[in-house]
Amino acid sequence: MRYNEYPPSITLKDYVQRYFTCETDSAVTTEDSVYASGFVEIMFNLGDSPQQLINHGQITRPRAQLWGQTIQPFAFTSSGRHAMLGVRFYPHTAACFFDESIDTFNDQVIDYVDMAGSEGRELYNQLAEAIPLIRKIELLEKFLLARLQRFEHRYAKLKLMNAIVDDLNHDNFFRNINTVSARYGMTPRYLQKLFLSYSGISPHLFSKITRFQKSLQLITKNELPLTTIAHRCGYYDQSHFIKDFKNFTGLAPSHFRAESSSELSVSRR
Repeated sequence: MRYNEYPPSITLKDYVQRYFTCETDSAVTTEDSVYASGFVEIMFNLGDSPQQLINHGQITRPRAQLWGQTIQPFAFTSSGRHAMLGVRFYPHTAACFFDESIDTFNDQVIDYVDMAGSEGRELYNQLAEAIPLIRKIELLEKFLLARLQRFEHRYAKLKLMNAIVDDLNHDNFFRNINTVSARYGMTPRYLQKLFLSYSGISPHLFSKITRFQKSLQLITKNELPLTTIAHRCGYYDQSHFIKDFKNFTGLAPSHFRAESSSELSVSRR
């Protein structure tokens, strides 16, 4: 599979982390697992026919997959020729493009074309045409800018959220909701409400996901002992690390590493 990333325009750089493409030359069937990432994405299926997506035994063919915040781990199977154009938002910016509350998408994969109505159908039909990639990204940006202008008045505290999210991304910043709210001169209750409205999750959960993602990357590299990884990612102790990791993946870190190493070994044969 060919994967490539592209930067957004200056106008959208504070809202869109990246655009990306995933492509194969022929139809393939893939099995994969999805874990909490902290991001919301939309992926447009632009192949000869929409990819078949099997999730929890349900078969769908979404023309555009809207992936909300993933909290619970789940496995899925997809089949078809990959020709996908995606947009990944920052953890707290996707809400600026939707009329719906962002938390309603949590742990959901929704056909965005159906949800966006006539505008979504028009965009999908334009993207599906045989035009250069740069033109597809221009059309997607035009669509996103129109939605941003429609909804951004409700998100006047985006700069404040930028600062909070940046701090939460730093190791050991999050102690408790009172410490964080005091730093920004707000009540804990208001901070919870603000963070939920922008990201769909609580600041505590976001901090846990950020820490988990760092540990996941280190485990996948298979270069450091698990005790070292736990320490580097700011876990109080090994049992705390195991508990959080298992909540997000369904596996203890040692089992996850063993399975990952086994799959890598098979792929190299």
